[in-house]
Amino acid sequence: MVDLRNINKLIMSKYFEEINDGNMDLDFLSKLDDARELAGIPFKINSAYRTPEHNAKVGGKPNSSHLKGLAVDISATDSRSRFIVLEALMRVGFNRIGVAKSFIHVDDDKEKSERVVWVY
Repeated sequence: MVDLRNINKLIMSKYFEEINDGNMDLDFLSKLDDARELAGIPFKINSAYRTPEHNAKVGGKPNSSHLKGLAVDISATDSRSRFIVLEALMRVGFNRIGVAKSFIHVDDDKEKSERVVWVY
């Protein structure tokens, strides 16, 4: 039987290799890569996997999806880039999105409520 997680790693673009230190979920990264390709603009990742210590230091919630390798924060500092990123994320199936002034949080944590958008 073929391990699809390894295939995802092989076909995933180079753009997210730098944040995949072995703690990020490969299916999540593959879906994120699909969104980046659809958007046609670079996704600058501000935050990806966090250790519990780092999460506490940056004020993350104790149940943060960053701790599971299922979340990233994407830099988006103007309204046009926010729209492009949001549209691409939703078109590929992400449905847990947080919008802040300077970034967009996206996660694919199946243990949390789906079809939600929040603001910071």
